[in-house]
Amino acid sequence: MITENGVVTNATKAVAWVKTTRSGACESCSSKGSCGTGNSQKEMIVSVKNTLNVGKGDNVIIGLETKPILFLTFLLYVFPVICLLIGALIGNNLASYFQLDSSLSSMISGFLFFGFSFYIIRKKNNSLSKKEEYKPFLVRKRPSGFPAGCSIP
Repeated sequence: MITENGVVTNATKAVAWVKTTRSGACESCSSKGSCGTGNSQKEMIVSVKNTLNVGKGDNVIIGLETKPILFLTFLLYVFPVICLLIGALIGNNLASYFQLDSSLSSMISGFLFFGFSFYIIRKKNNSLSKKEEYKPFLVRKRPSGFPAGCSIP
């Protein structure tokens, strides 16, 4: 599980808005510039279900399961490449039937499958964004008055 410290900026009975600061895990990520946490944005606000009845000013820890993150990584980075390769192979095999140049046929078919993979990703994104396992959640409250790295006496 990925966890991050934050401070509740606003809260209702159902939803809490938590301000977090980008951590070292974000700094080492190769996709940090494209995931919405850009280099100029050090802080971000995340909305989570208020399962711990937190209030404004509470220090909390929010979490996100790693299994959904791994699936999304596959979907965004590996799936389009697989579609490109499948399309290129299909195009190469169909070239002899239509008496076309195999390289041109492979390229066109590969790019069509590659583009279609982004359509599938877009449709899948709409359904996954509604599922709870893909959303951050409150893990626990942190005692106020102690910085994140300090232990409680």
